[in-house]
Amino acid sequence: MVKILPGEYYVSRGEESISTVLGSCVSACVRDPQRGVGGMNHFMLPEDTAVGPNDWLDPAVGLATRYGSYAMESLINDLLKLGASRERLEIKLFGGGQILAAMTDVGGRNIRFIRNYMTLEGYRVAAEDLGGTQPRKVVYFPDTGRARLRKLRPIENRIISRHEQLYLESLGRQSAGGDVELFE
Repeated sequence: MVKILPGEYYVSRGEESISTVLGSCVSACVRDPQRGVGGMNHFMLPEDTAVGPNDWLDPAVGLATRYGSYAMESLINDLLKLGASRERLEIKLFGGGQILAAMTDVGGRNIRFIRNYMTLEGYRVAAEDLGGTQPRKVVYFPDTGRARLRKLRPIENRIISRHEQLYLESLGRQSAGGDVELFE
């Protein structure tokens, strides 16, 4: 089993599972059933600066909003490199909960983003479990497309909430990119 954290994704060609724990974050589980390749991502969009469904494409919107599209494109592009076909992709979506009552609804913004993204890109959602107030643990089996979901208890919710707050803070400290490291 491969465990992914916020900001990560994993692609597989074998009989392995991928797991993550989600609060307000969203994970897309994507596979091509014919090629036997699939993967999962885990992303968070901490700022709601988008006005329309295409604003996440605008570089002026900022790193945080682009993050969801980057996570989706990275996962899908790696699957295409392994021979997957866009037309055959089976996509399952999880997360987007509002687990902190005092915090802005990051989960709701993530849900709006992923639904806009799916529509804009012309993808079909095979299954979803989005929204609500409980965090989730998701285990995905890319070779079969099976996804196991477990809603977590309130004590686990506080731990996940704290991890998400720390992750949000770290995103605010990161630059928008553009650094180049040269090596010989």
